[in-house]
Amino acid sequence: PSKLSPVRLKQGNTRPRRQVCERVLEHFDELYYAELGHVWAKAREVLLQPQCWQYAVMLNRFRLSHKLQQQLQTLGYSSLLPEGSSSLQCFIHQEPLRFPSQHYRPGQLKQYYLLNAASLLPVLALGVKDDETVLDMCSAPGGKAVAILQSASPGLLLCNELDCQRWKWLAETLESFVPKDLSDVVRVSNLDGRLYGQIELGVYDKVLVDAPCSNDRSWLFSSQPDRAAVRIQERATFPILQEHLLRSAVAALRPGGVVVYSTCTLSQAENGGVVRSLLASCPHVQLEDLGALKDGLSQEFAFAQADPHGLLVVPAHGRTWGPMFVAKLRKIH
Repeated sequence: PSKLSPVRLKQGNTRPRRQVCERVLEHFDELYYAELGHVWAKAREVLLQPQCWQYAVMLNRFRLSHKLQQQLQTLGYSSLLPEGSSSLQCFIHQEPLRFPSQHYRPGQLKQYYLLNAASLLPVLALGVKDDETVLDMCSAPGGKAVAILQSASPGLLLCNELDCQRWKWLAETLESFVPKDLSDVVRVSNLDGRLYGQIELGVYDKVLVDAPCSNDRSWLFSSQPDRAAVRIQERATFPILQEHLLRSAVAALRPGGVVVYSTCTLSQAENGGVVRSLLASCPHVQLEDLGALKDGLSQEFAFAQADPHGLLVVPAHGRTWGPMFVAKLRKIH
């Protein structure tokens, strides 16, 4: 049907051209050339060309459409994950095609969710199993919570978001993808994530901390130059907040439980630096190896050279996914 025809972003895209914020770009150049060298040079080319960005299509198993699956395959989409490896179904295309977003309609489930495919890596790393108790600490806009529910049936999934506007967005996303009969399983809260380590000590089997960060893609296209200077100043405070959230997540875990920490920035201070700081003062936490996950998806994602604290997906031509950093930690006792 025509309403599901994807837009080819290279040609015929009538959306207003995004304006690059030169102040942010200068800041990124200064920082990332020093940290990543030629890797940043290649990622920079991709990030500055939104018309080449790829978009993945994650299907909603609660409103599965075989007709839509057939259409995706006819258009040349392929499955991100090996067949039978997960009930999560996500389709990607080598070209920058984008399906139209489905409008929110109260009481009606959407068929699919559009996303950057790299944003599924934290969910895959978390590896939620049926009946587990899960906290998605910084959940808005809700894509990772939806992905968790595509891959397992947790006993409880608590989706938390502090910001009121984003909390409303989260609630709307969950309403659009989760059946009402799961309302006892999927709950939404509006708290500071740093509190969970105190108020729910040792409660969860799995915790996802998709932390607030200096989102490289969105920051590059900030439309207000005066706001850019403020954001760059604020950036220095992110690692402190991120580490506090991560410590709270560890405290909220049961012994043997797993926390996945993720961001959508290339910043070493916000990525490996946060994990390294936590490990230095938490002997009861150990870093888990993500080599198998990396090997299984090395054809789909461009990973940076080995980071001792996690995986880093860097946008590349033909594989424009990312930035996305993922680290997995286990609470030993």
